[in-house]
Amino acid sequence: MDMAAPICVKTTCPYCGVGCGVLADVDAGGAVSVRGDPDHPANFGRLCSKGSALAETIGLEGRLLYPEVSGERTSWDAALDLVAARFNETIREHGPDSVAFYVSGQLLTEDYYVANKLMKGFIGSANIDTNSRLCMASSVAGHRRAFGSDTVPGCYEDLELADLIVLVGSNLAWCHPVLHQRIAAAKEKRPEMKVVLIDPRRTAAADIADLHLAIKPDGDVALFLGLLSYMGRFRSLDATYITENTSGIADALRAADLLDPYTVVQRTGLSLTALEEFYRLFAATGRTVTVYSQGVNQSSSGTDKVNAIINCHLATGRIGQPGMGPFSVTGQPNAMGGREVGGLANMLAAHMAIEVAEDRDRVQRFWRAPTIATRPGLKAVDMFRAVADGRIKALWIMATNPVVSMPEAGNVKDAIAACPFVVVSDVTADTDTCRHAGVLLPALAWGEKSGTVTNSERRISRQRSFLRAPGGARPDWWIISEVAKRMGHRDAFSYAEPDEIFAEHAALSAFENDGSRDFDIGACTTLSPAAYEDLAPFQWPRPAGRAGAQRMFADGRYFTPDGKARLIPVQLADREPPPPGFPLTLNTGRIRDHWHTMTRTGKSQRLSQHYAEPFVEIHPGDAARSRVGDADLVRVSTGLGGSVLVRALLTSRQQAGSIFVPMHWNDQFASSARINCLVPGIADPVSGQPASKNVPARIERFVAATYGFAVFRRRPAKISAEYWATAKCSGGWRAELAFASNPADWSAYARELFGRLSEPVVYHDAETGRMRFAAYDNGHLTGLLFLAPEPVAVSRDWAVAQLAAADPALGKRTAVLAGRPGAGSVDRGAIVCACFGIGAHEIRSAAASGCCTVAAVGEATQAGTNCGSCRPEINRIIHEQRAAASRPLIATAN
Repeated sequence: MDMAAPICVKTTCPYCGVGCGVLADVDAGGAVSVRGDPDHPANFGRLCSKGSALAETIGLEGRLLYPEVSGERTSWDAALDLVAARFNETIREHGPDSVAFYVSGQLLTEDYYVANKLMKGFIGSANIDTNSRLCMASSVAGHRRAFGSDTVPGCYEDLELADLIVLVGSNLAWCHPVLHQRIAAAKEKRPEMKVVLIDPRRTAAADIADLHLAIKPDGDVALFLGLLSYMGRFRSLDATYITENTSGIADALRAADLLDPYTVVQRTGLSLTALEEFYRLFAATGRTVTVYSQGVNQSSSGTDKVNAIINCHLATGRIGQPGMGPFSVTGQPNAMGGREVGGLANMLAAHMAIEVAEDRDRVQRFWRAPTIATRPGLKAVDMFRAVADGRIKALWIMATNPVVSMPEAGNVKDAIAACPFVVVSDVTADTDTCRHAGVLLPALAWGEKSGTVTNSERRISRQRSFLRAPGGARPDWWIISEVAKRMGHRDAFSYAEPDEIFAEHAALSAFENDGSRDFDIGACTTLSPAAYEDLAPFQWPRPAGRAGAQRMFADGRYFTPDGKARLIPVQLADREPPPPGFPLTLNTGRIRDHWHTMTRTGKSQRLSQHYAEPFVEIHPGDAARSRVGDADLVRVSTGLGGSVLVRALLTSRQQAGSIFVPMHWNDQFASSARINCLVPGIADPVSGQPASKNVPARIERFVAATYGFAVFRRRPAKISAEYWATAKCSGGWRAELAFASNPADWSAYARELFGRLSEPVVYHDAETGRMRFAAYDNGHLTGLLFLAPEPVAVSRDWAVAQLAAADPALGKRTAVLAGRPGAGSVDRGAIVCACFGIGAHEIRSAAASGCCTVAAVGEATQAGTNCGSCRPEINRIIHEQRAAASRPLIATAN
């Protein structure tokens, strides 16, 4: 085999909206390793646990490599001809609004641009929406109401310059870890810097907080209305800024003053003392940044929450200056790029407005398009309802998995399955969504594709390819363009390379733009292919012939007709009482080491060790009332019908009366854990963003007849159990199991689980009901299965290690069934530090031996010394160990 020269490629992480720079090193043998890019201004070399494990996720296992029609491999020409013909036929018979694209923040800007151009300018419908609708549409709507444009005012540097950081509905430590570490480092240098966390849960972000306000779900509007009223009463507003640069202050204050302090207490669940402490701190601190994320956006009042926050910054003039401003941090690597190209159903390209005739005319003329969408299209929730009722008859889903991620996910699954024509272009062959597509189109993955992405601070960076395209996979922009050509639009979509698309995107941003529109990267219009390839990260705007801006609105001028920012008179929404029988509030979200629906992170054994199965966080008091113990299995249900079955995690970090379930697990990794099947499609009336964090729910303990744990070299095609959850592990896969009733023949069940069971070793204790199976194939251990009438007490670490251990001699194979480490073995416990594989037992041992700080534990074990995402958990273990050591021993008399 020819050995290539080693290369190092600068690219950008494909996970969250921080947009970290990554150096991908490919050695002479083709092996890939990754590290943070020390020159990238988003992360300066830092990477989180997910970014650090990227090299573990680029294998071809499970990849979609060739086009398929009705489950059969076909040629690209045949697949593309079919897609174009069916879309044309549907449009001809039922009109342009009978088709739709559902796209993704995982697409590159060039992909997004071409998809939006095809739908809005050449099909003539605005029925293109994106999974970004689920994460930041309320921020878009709030920005446009306040600023006249979807403009993020600040930059990451403001997080280090601020004297007060207010984190609202943002578990920054887990969801945007690199930003969390930048704040933590700044606070370490300036201990006087204050951090306030506003979140119903005491998340890992509380580790650096000086004040945690455990607010009631959806209490944010009341909190910030109260803050505005407080600052008005105590003359903490900037009258000069208000007069010169804003409008609407009288109405905004009038709306805020309708709330008396006791109403604020009732709606927020916070004490007057806590409210006054926060209000005084905010009012007195000029350099304040309010960082908000899904806890604000994913709400039926999300847009009002955004404007309630922005109002407080506008009324104090704390915007556009170093260390000041409202800051929406986005959840996806290119949600911002999608906004720039008009990938949302209610926007045009280049931040132009679909409701403005002049903008529609401008875009149509620039594209030389035969038509242009004249009204907003269907937003995500309404789009899939239109698929369900037959209004949409042809649907193209790109780089996303709505059968898992959408609210009412069960209905979405049924709608897609019943739709006459469904196309999915993706990198993974067998997602919950791909199973229901008539046509599958293989797209390039991270490391293979090339283009641009925009992060949360408006910074455009390059994603570059360093891997060859596998099989027949193609770039998304190429796939879309080829379909467009076959639909009759060859001249408008004759792109040869992504740099041509980026240049066109840049030219449109500058077209007839005299500075009256915020998004302008006209300086990039004339980039040569070589300059595009070498393009360094930059913030927009970057107009041709004019200076750009690190911060927006520094001059106090906005993109409204009168140039003034608008304070919005926000009012409290009515609060509906929970329906009888659903006393808890379900909150959904992300965890530290997984991402979206696990199609990438589920490939990494390192990222699958922190939480290896789906779970529900429950306050101990709520658990006791439902007779649920720690690590029990629990059914969670809501009024939508159905339930999920997940592991109970009892923690006082969870607010009493609320529960939290991650959104990642799906039918590929668990028996019944698609939590969005339980989330109704209630959306914010302005933004259309679904409310995913305030759902009436109940819990019920699941009692199993038998519990099991298994490890296997090859993932089973099918697992038969009421509860199962699989996770990648070293050497293969692991699974937790639970059975409502026992199979007639456990040996037959083991054969089904492991496949060929040519040399079984079996242990059965009839008295206790415990059984253990070891499966061998030609002397090689292929799997272990442990069964018991109670949760299986076996060292998971040890069992996984057996897959990689040397095969024992025939006479010693029964020792494998002992299920516990032998002398000299180390049980690490649950993995806390994913970067170095350090477990809770190891950290607890270090703490017991005198390591009383996170830094000391890091020095002893390496835990927490890379990305830092695990430092809050290390700190908690240290405190728990210290508390346990200080408890007095109690003597018991015989």
